[in-house]
Amino acid sequence: MTALTAPLHRELTRVRGVHVHDPGTRHCDIINVLKDAETPDQTRERLHVQKFNVHVSRSPRAPAPDLTMRGLDAVVRASAHSYNDEAERFVRVVGG
Repeated sequence: MTALTAPLHRELTRVRGVHVHDPGTRHCDIINVLKDAETPDQTRERLHVQKFNVHVSRSPRAPAPDLTMRGLDAVVRASAHSYNDEAERFVRVVGG
């Protein structure tokens, strides 16, 4: 995990109702999240309104590790380096 990703990853895991789905101990600059009571598409749309460009990855097209193996159909993917100047706002908006 890079120096940029670690704080964002840590703060997102502290938000009630937000679940970070990044398996393993070494993470890249992409953070995978789900928000309680929202579909990934709803989360993406809500973030887009706030000018955050995120992507929804769906199984089986998602990059490895496969979402199906983790019991997930889709996740919202965000590139941490895109939000280094707005990390706090990004965390607030994800938390909804």
